[in-house]
Amino acid sequence: MIQSTAYPDSKPHYQILDGLRGVASVLVIIFHVFETFTGGNKFIQIINHGYLAVDFFFLLSGFVVAYAYDDRWGKLTQWDFYKRRLIRLQPMVVFGSIIGALFFYFSASPIVFPLIAGTPIWKVLMIMLIGATLIPIPISMDIRGWQEMHPLNGPAWSLFFEYIANILYAVLVRRFSKLLLSIFVSLAACMMISYLLLGPNGDLIGGWSLNSEQLFIGFTRLLYPFFAGVLLSRIGKLIRVKNAFWWSSLLIVIALCIPRIGDEHHVWMNGIYDAVAVIIIFPIIVSIGAGGSFHSKRSSGISKFLGDISYPLYITHYPLIYVFTAWVVDNRVPLGPKGLLVGLLLVVSSIAIAYGSLKLYDEPVRAWLTKKFLIKKA
Repeated sequence: MIQSTAYPDSKPHYQILDGLRGVASVLVIIFHVFETFTGGNKFIQIINHGYLAVDFFFLLSGFVVAYAYDDRWGKLTQWDFYKRRLIRLQPMVVFGSIIGALFFYFSASPIVFPLIAGTPIWKVLMIMLIGATLIPIPISMDIRGWQEMHPLNGPAWSLFFEYIANILYAVLVRRFSKLLLSIFVSLAACMMISYLLLGPNGDLIGGWSLNSEQLFIGFTRLLYPFFAGVLLSRIGKLIRVKNAFWWSSLLIVIALCIPRIGDEHHVWMNGIYDAVAVIIIFPIIVSIGAGGSFHSKRSSGISKFLGDISYPLYITHYPLIYVFTAWVVDNRVPLGPKGLLVGLLLVVSSIAIAYGSLKLYDEPVRAWLTKKFLIKKA
């Protein structure tokens, strides 16, 4: 564990978990690159279960929030908690919305994004300002054609739900005993299993639109992993293995790269896998990561770099995916050397943008906000 301003009062934290978040973030980008070539056919998608990275992020967040704040209530008010979480997350939400606006017209496509060409600049700027607040927009205000609650930066939907989880934790769940929390988490697991086995899709894809169906998927994806992470932190039973970062990284790579299980007539089979991954495999991975330590500077350095860029990478990469998708679809680019080369360039560019935004914007802004709003003056 190392010191980090991401935790209140520089509380020691689990660097391996940060590194795992970075590994999953890189896989998300690669997942989205390959997704572009499949025409939305999830049965042939490469890195098929990359969408489960979001559920893994929720689990990590619940674990980290409980570890950082469970023992501070009484000295910490709800408003103090909200300020800390906003300072940690909101600057990059704003930056992601700005990046989305800058790239918006470059992703114009009559096939895949039919609304862009007819969208005036003033409306893009309005959606950018709304997106900077994380307030979801209704489908009637869509400016792209995908019915996203954040059409300039699609992945911001998961931050919207993360904020909801933080509010639920601060208002209610932090007061739960381990028994009551276990019951709550068990009910959330049943809700997830029921959706996966009895629902029409057999997967946890969705949550990004402001309608009843997508909101239900979003809450189904949120409630179990986030609060299972809280419970896992409170239980404190960690798995200790040598080279924990590499083993846990390998496990998350395997879990997200498993091919689709079952066909369109047996979607419940994939539903079983998604349930097992989120309910069993992901907590094991987090337990290994939290129970591990570094024995080499190289491993520690790689993990730190991945951890540092993980959140900026996740929240800024998708505007490039929009542009890439329009290029692939409009030019009928196949999954071959040309498409893969441009896809690789996109991944490298996304990492560069993430690192640049971290060092030039996110860290300085968070440091200023921390000094202004969190450090008490004598």
